[in-house]
Amino acid sequence: MGSAPQPFIWYDVMAPDMAAAGRFYGAVFGWQMADSGVAGMDYGIFRDGESEVGGIMPVPPGFVLPPMWTGYVRSADVDLDARRAVALGGALVQEAIDIPGVGRFAVLADPGGALFNIFQPADGATMAPASSSAPGHVGWHDLRAHDGEQAWEFYSRLFGWIATETMEAMPGQRYRMFVTGGEQAGGMMTKFPGVAAPHWAFFFNTDAIDAAAARIEKAGGTITLAPMEVPGGQWIIEAKDPNGAGFGLLADRR
Repeated sequence: MGSAPQPFIWYDVMAPDMAAAGRFYGAVFGWQMADSGVAGMDYGIFRDGESEVGGIMPVPPGFVLPPMWTGYVRSADVDLDARRAVALGGALVQEAIDIPGVGRFAVLADPGGALFNIFQPADGATMAPASSSAPGHVGWHDLRAHDGEQAWEFYSRLFGWIATETMEAMPGQRYRMFVTGGEQAGGMMTKFPGVAAPHWAFFFNTDAIDAAAARIEKAGGTITLAPMEVPGGQWIIEAKDPNGAGFGLLADRR
């Protein structure tokens, strides 16, 4: 673990039809999609104006899970952090890979099976995380863990995340919120029984929840959680894109 908590700095989504997915997210968020420009790599970049929001790639051959959004946590040494994750009870899903001129990453699973990536930017690349309130960017990271207490022990020791507040989501169910820097970053808890598998859910900032929900449905997506007010007065929804990749939206108003 470094001297400061390691934040999420990137996100991408898998799609069997990248062009169709690009049109969907463009309709929902106003993002533009362009090729990454990395030779030999089929990977697109989503931009909100001049700001890069995330990436998009084909579903890897043999991937057995549905298309999904994945988050990348900054690492100063991918190989060291991968070894530490395994020692803490996690699993190495994909050994570290170099992307020339971009950085080095590895795919991991926490002790409960939730997937996440670690990423070490190439020399000279900053890739500072956007503000949690920046329009179109991720405003909240939510882990639905196999075991919330076990997950917190794992991530706090691996990345230095700091707990800020714990609330009771339901009787006997604790939701722990955490920071990865100066801003509140997210929360985690044991998943509800109806949730099929442990996973990270990412909530993107938008203008107003009802209008965003209408855009999702018009573009061919599905609302899986109707507009709901959360502590602090914000509103969220959860949805799936036409390929089945889940994501959330967060707004200050309905």
